[in-house]
Amino acid sequence: MIKDWKHLFEFKKTDVLGLDIGSCAVKMVALRKNDTGYTTTAAGITEIAASEDDNQRRTNTIRAIRKCFESARIKTKLAVCGVNGQEVAVRDFEFPSLLPEEIAAAISLEASQVCPFSAEDSAVDYHLMPKDDDDNETSGVLVAATNTLIKSKTQLAKEARLNCILMDVDGLALLNCYNGLEDGQEDSQTNRTIAILNVGGSYTTLAIMDNDGRPFIRDMTYSGNDIMAQIAAENNTSMETVGGILSGDPATIEPGFHDSLEKACQKLIADVTETLRYYTAQSSSSNVEKILVSGGFALVGGFVELLNRRLGAEAVLWNPFDKIPCDGNRQCEDILSKAGPAMAVAAGLAMRTI
Repeated sequence: MIKDWKHLFEFKKTDVLGLDIGSCAVKMVALRKNDTGYTTTAAGITEIAASEDDNQRRTNTIRAIRKCFESARIKTKLAVCGVNGQEVAVRDFEFPSLLPEEIAAAISLEASQVCPFSAEDSAVDYHLMPKDDDDNETSGVLVAATNTLIKSKTQLAKEARLNCILMDVDGLALLNCYNGLEDGQEDSQTNRTIAILNVGGSYTTLAIMDNDGRPFIRDMTYSGNDIMAQIAAENNTSMETVGGILSGDPATIEPGFHDSLEKACQKLIADVTETLRYYTAQSSSSNVEKILVSGGFALVGGFVELLNRRLGAEAVLWNPFDKIPCDGNRQCEDILSKAGPAMAVAAGLAMRTI
């Protein structure tokens, strides 16, 4: 029996890059997978120049994508992008047992009822959960995103001379990244419930994998930019100044500024706490035991420590590249060492295959 049939027919997996287009920065990751796991072959991160004008901000984003791609020296132009926010929905579904030809219509109807936006103007996909022999239900997870959001991300990549061949959801990419690492595989076997909290500029994403393999994804609108805006207003300064202070050495930050940070984070902490309570009430899994904190704002000195004190579970900084060796140049190594937590979504996107 020939096991390596792909090699026999000279089939190979197409290399892709994970492209995370945020509101403040563009992140890219290219991975290689073999029998021992993943290896990073290239990575890049480029800030997007701020602008109050929508058209200029779009132009700045395209420029940042091009600059990031060139500096990272990634060979493939085939990108996997992600979407998040209020125009994205990830929901469970359970139906009485259905015939295969009945499932698509049932899911379309379900999407029209549970999505907070028009399902008719959206792309809808789904994943069915495995059935037990005595299971008389058809269950799974549906994902929906507005066509406008998908087109926007796809067009940004296209104008930056990249080809978006696959669209994922940021929260699912985070879970995919964690589950693709050794720690995630061990936790899934021991039924430990781990949450990932990705705090970006425009959105905060909480991603949890149930013990039965169902993802729980929630995007919250209060995030890093809101925190910095509140600190700037309280200290009568600019967001640029706040960003510079927060990105500096935590030891040099004055105590009063730490107080402003804690005050500005109160809404985020309340939103996360409320979402965790909702998850616990709705889920058959145990309480969340640990929260892995990622995203660009996770790099702010004292932020993760604040979450650890205030949330009901242990919160720790998560750099997935601590578990993914780097086979790239020195620049790649430096990026992953310093900004690895901000690259978690891009890593999950890069783990997708075609």
